Amino acid sequence: MDIGIIPDGTDISKMTSPRRSYVIVGAGVFGVSTAYHLIQKYPDADITLVDRDAWNSDNRVAASWDWNKVVRADYDDLIYCRLAIEAQDVFKSDPLWQPYFHETGVYWMCRGSYAQDVIRNYKTLGRKAEISAVPVAEAKELYDGLFKDADYTGVTEVLINKTSGWAAAGDCLLAVTKRAIELGVKYVTQEVSTLLMDQGRCRGVCTKSGKSFTADHVLLCTGAYTSKLLELSADEAGDNNLRAGSRIVAGGITTGMAVLDDELFPQFEKMPVGFQGYPAEIGPFMGSLPPTKDREIKWWGPTIFRNTVEVTPGYQISAPPEGRDFGQWKVSKRLQEDIQAAKRLFYGKKSENWPMAKHRICWDAFTTSGDFIISPHSSAKGLYIATCGSFHGFKFFPVLGRYITQMLEGDLAPELVQKWAWDRERPDPALNPEWPRAEMNDLQDTVAKL
Repeated sequence: MDIGIIPDGTDISKMTSPRRSYVIVGAGVFGVSTAYHLIQKYPDADITLVDRDAWNSDNRVAASWDWNKVVRADYDDLIYCRLAIEAQDVFKSDPLWQPYFHETGVYWMCRGSYAQDVIRNYKTLGRKAEISAVPVAEAKELYDGLFKDADYTGVTEVLINKTSGWAAAGDCLLAVTKRAIELGVKYVTQEVSTLLMDQGRCRGVCTKSGKSFTADHVLLCTGAYTSKLLELSADEAGDNNLRAGSRIVAGGITTGMAVLDDELFPQFEKMPVGFQGYPAEIGPFMGSLPPTKDREIKWWGPTIFRNTVEVTPGYQISAPPEGRDFGQWKVSKRLQEDIQAAKRLFYGKKSENWPMAKHRICWDAFTTSGDFIISPHSSAKGLYIATCGSFHGFKFFPVLGRYITQMLEGDLAPELVQKWAWDRERPDPALNPEWPRAEMNDLQDTVAKL
């Protein structure tokens, strides 16, 4: 029988519609949330989640694989404020997500109008919360003076939101992935090398081991690897329009963890998430999260960097370093000093002798505006992009899949279509404090020549 031809006498009323099929590349929050939402909406769908790391591995490259991540709705952008509140409600009420959220509050040292902008957004959305802008002198005495020795240069007021907090990120990602698999999602541990292109349509993906996976919908949730994957695919297919170009830049940031002793741990155990907020001309905001059960307190440094390499002849992009784990545990002395400087900005001299337990480089994908890309690819039918967490994607984990599903089905609200489009006018990155400005090669340890 020829494909697409219905034989005479066939009862069309008894024919079923084709089974929906999806290949989702990348098992971070964008990919897992989408798989989880799709399998609930379409229990009979063929959904394959492909990632270079096993879902239960103890060492992954996903930006969302972390000890803890901030969960907050403190945005001066009204749309992200609304979406973060939606996600936070799931974290607080859904039994799957609830065990991983900790409502410790946030303590945000604001330079400029940020606190007032956030409070205004809460009022616009009709959201009631224990949120206030506190004068600096008064704020220093809060939480038993925990942040009294912080750097308040230029700080106008401190935003306190007691309904924000943090989540045990890696454990949460593990739990939701496990639930999606139980519901019928197939998880494949393979490293995707290129897309399968056929006359302008994406049919699936090829892996480094030579395997291929096909589907009607191919969704890239590949974070910092996205530009490289599209570059390699464009080169193989001979189609320059596949390339990400200036839309996406892979960026890295260093995180550090120090061990608190028996005397210090009780002082910090119930602390809020701390933030140092800066305008774009100074640099990115920095955060410090409460200690884990292992008494390790975490914060991140002020330097966000790219790693510019030639992936194909004549084309240079930013991509994570080569290697199984993106070299995430190889942190130069210069970047370790970055962590020490950030620690002093939060805790002053009292933190000088805290023993460091870990240093790690986290990689993510960025846009010049800090907006996600959740969009069909304009030059390849069947190919969709959902990425660019820009280091603020985790908090939306519970609801990302809902909006990505809407995008796949053409039901996304017009304001989100425009905000998250593959092709849109993008602002000058100079306006984005979180834009990767440094070059990783300039931050490496120098080796003396003999």
